[in-house]
Amino acid sequence: MKDRFNNHVGPQVKVDQPKSRLIPVLTILVLLAGLQSATQFFAYEFGYPPQLGVSFHHLYPPWSILIWAHNWYGLYQANMMKAAGVGMTVTASGLLVLMVAKIMTANSSKVNRYLHGSARWANQQDIERAGLLPRPTSFWQKLTGQVQLANTGVYVGAWKDKKGVTRYLRHNGAEHVLCYAPTRSGKGVGLVIPTLLSWEQSVVVTDLKGELWELTSGWRQKHARNKVLRFELAALNGSVRWNALDEIRLTTEYEVGDVQNLSTLLVDPDGKGLETHWQKTAQALLVGVILHVLYKAQQEGRQASLPTVDAILSDPNRDIAELWMEMITYGHVNGKNHSAVGSAARDMMDRPDEESGSVLSTAKSYLALYRDPVVQRNVSSSEFRIRDLMNFDDPVSLYIVTHPNDKARLRPLVRVLVNMIIRLLADKMEFVNGQPKAHYKHRLLMMFDEFPSLGKLEILQESLAFIAGYGIKCYLICQDINQLKSRETGYGHDETITSNCHVQNAYPPNRFETAEHLSKLSGQTTVSKEQITTSGRRTSVLLGQVSRTIQEVQRPLLTPDECLRMPGPIKDAEGLIEKAGDMVVYVAGFPAIYGVQPLFFKDHIFKARAAVPAPAISDKLNRTLSADFDDEGIKL
Repeated sequence: MKDRFNNHVGPQVKVDQPKSRLIPVLTILVLLAGLQSATQFFAYEFGYPPQLGVSFHHLYPPWSILIWAHNWYGLYQANMMKAAGVGMTVTASGLLVLMVAKIMTANSSKVNRYLHGSARWANQQDIERAGLLPRPTSFWQKLTGQVQLANTGVYVGAWKDKKGVTRYLRHNGAEHVLCYAPTRSGKGVGLVIPTLLSWEQSVVVTDLKGELWELTSGWRQKHARNKVLRFELAALNGSVRWNALDEIRLTTEYEVGDVQNLSTLLVDPDGKGLETHWQKTAQALLVGVILHVLYKAQQEGRQASLPTVDAILSDPNRDIAELWMEMITYGHVNGKNHSAVGSAARDMMDRPDEESGSVLSTAKSYLALYRDPVVQRNVSSSEFRIRDLMNFDDPVSLYIVTHPNDKARLRPLVRVLVNMIIRLLADKMEFVNGQPKAHYKHRLLMMFDEFPSLGKLEILQESLAFIAGYGIKCYLICQDINQLKSRETGYGHDETITSNCHVQNAYPPNRFETAEHLSKLSGQTTVSKEQITTSGRRTSVLLGQVSRTIQEVQRPLLTPDECLRMPGPIKDAEGLIEKAGDMVVYVAGFPAIYGVQPLFFKDHIFKARAAVPAPAISDKLNRTLSADFDDEGIKL
């Protein structure tokens, strides 16, 4: 017969719950007690017949009375009946007690822990199954609490076990991680720095103040055997150089698409899309001019760069009409004019002077950054290639350093770099025997702190769903959910960043919207509320009646108010963190984890690694920069 009520609800509740076997077991024990009492009474009543060898001083098996009845019932019928009466009395008394207990249990109120929701905080077994803690290798090892091998991967938080020991939570899967952490909450010292001091594969990290370079590049270079690259556009010296035009797959069928993607990023520095006529026409013009500059520089044996593009459009000694005529008549490919270059120039010549002047001025306004001589020097040539990040002999660590006072003006080029990293490293996949074949030597971790400040990168949002298959893991950090969902500077209400991040972790938020989001992620749980009602005069010695009622009530496992009041890090008078605060970690398909913030300077191993001095200048990947391509149009 099926259960009367359907209480098998929620993914955390087992569908086939084992039924209680207490009553059947107690029934069997009562029957055995009845047989045992009958056996011992018969032995006592019977006496000491030496011919039978029965003594009441000896404890017999319960079923002995049955054997004796079979052998001697005809001779000792009266004794057998007395023993049977004792056994039946004991059995009946026991069964009566069980029946009363069963009735009382049936009439007692029962609490359904899953009536309104089955959310709960994760225990150690849940965290091990989620892959954030190493699983015990054997039952005996788990039973004795032996130390396990260290887990690997990025740091997503920490958790205190029942013994009060803080254990690091690390995720090494291909899935992406999204972190919500307000400014000055300790995400750098708790998540970013520990990850960079332990992740030995390639990494691309945005470093706002150069702090990460100073604390982690030394260990990564010396002990993790990484080539460490400091790409600081506004630095007078010590920065590695990178030219975006060197990544264009020239002389292949991919060249126009590559230049169009680059031009779109140049005229859309905020990621809002090409909204105006002037942006669209400026983008079309830049496609033709960049291609013209690339082919002309190739034939003349010179290096083409974005400052070169700006210089040719802003040459004070040359009328702009001469440039349009040169683009139409120049022999780009085998002495013939390139169709994309000629079309762009013809469009400009056919426009009225007022319109063409506005299009030209719009295009030049997006290239104004490259008139800075420091930026010109750092983007004039390439001392590394994007494909080196995953295919160089050694892992490569690229630090993108932008100081706060240069952050806004350098953002367009940083967007270009990030866009090209995703496009060029996630463009080809082969399958062997139904399994994907890796085309890289090293995995790549893209750790972007304050990534919404880069503006809307559509390629990042779209590619999260598939770049994990190319060996790329993203660790994205934002201040709050509003920064991510902003329609002006973020990805809008219908963003898919959160949908494609398997792990989400959060420090105590400052915004109610973020707290509400975390509360919904935690889920709904069922709590029992007890209500006691009394009746009678207050002056009475005993109350007349006391009734006790238990009621199931629904509530969030973590309310928004509780989320906002999560203990944050304790700081001293100078604002330095002395004690870690709390945090929550969410892994898709598992209960939420209520953890604590890790701090690298509280760990002697991390302190020693951070103390390794950073290199004075950036490494350079000394390799021949060839403009040749393979059969697929991939630059060698």
